Amino acid sequence: MMNYGFIGLGNMATAITCGMLRSGSFTDDKILGFDISSDCCRAAEANGVEIKKSAEDLADSSDVLVLAVKPQVAEGVYARIKDRVQGKLIISIAAGKTIEFLENGLGSDKLLVRVMPNINAMVGAATCAYTVNANVTDEHKKITEKIFGTIGTIDELPEKLFSVFTAIGGSSPAFAYIYIDALARAGVQHGMTKAQALKFAAATVMGSAKMVLESGVHPMELCDRVCSPAGTTIDGVMRLQAYGFEAAVHEAICAVVEKDKKL
Repeated sequence: MMNYGFIGLGNMATAITCGMLRSGSFTDDKILGFDISSDCCRAAEANGVEIKKSAEDLADSSDVLVLAVKPQVAEGVYARIKDRVQGKLIISIAAGKTIEFLENGLGSDKLLVRVMPNINAMVGAATCAYTVNANVTDEHKKITEKIFGTIGTIDELPEKLFSVFTAIGGSSPAFAYIYIDALARAGVQHGMTKAQALKFAAATVMGSAKMVLESGVHPMELCDRVCSPAGTTIDGVMRLQAYGFEAAVHEAICAVVEKDKKL
């Protein structure tokens, strides 16, 4: 029986622990946690997490340790646990903290995984990417995938592509939210209530994503299938192109990638 420990019990750790507990895949295992916030500890305990008295105690008690602390306090946490985690799988979800950074703080002999989840973990629909150091085995990868599979999808990715993933997987939910809201506002302009329009817009975006993922058909071919000759949809598509919709998306992605590389 393995123990899974979480240092930091904020929103993302809550999403992960709740996903693990809901999944049924971890019912015979212990999920442990520690946070300097007593409120976070109480909330996690109410969800079924066993609370430990310190980061050191948690590290001693865990076989797999998820570091879910804010990036600015990561180094201090590493210093407290580095001598207690030999042979244990360490998974960091701190934004911007590379494998090299983890090795410098915890030791290059440790089993280190870097995971980037996104905000949709809150509803079990996260898009996650992970990368590992040279010490991590296929078995460790399976453990990582099992944990994060409870909150959505997870795929291994070379770390050199993490800046791109930050844009496409991490930041783009914000772009999707803006798009959904823009659709809904346009619906309001033409007589719908905002609640109705939001429901239709969000469901349509969700269905369109499902269509792309499951049909195997290129998105632009799907677009062509919706656009009847001289029909209504093609007029809307041409207007989007005229106003620079695709170019604006490309620019947004480039802006995130450039900023991420500077951090």
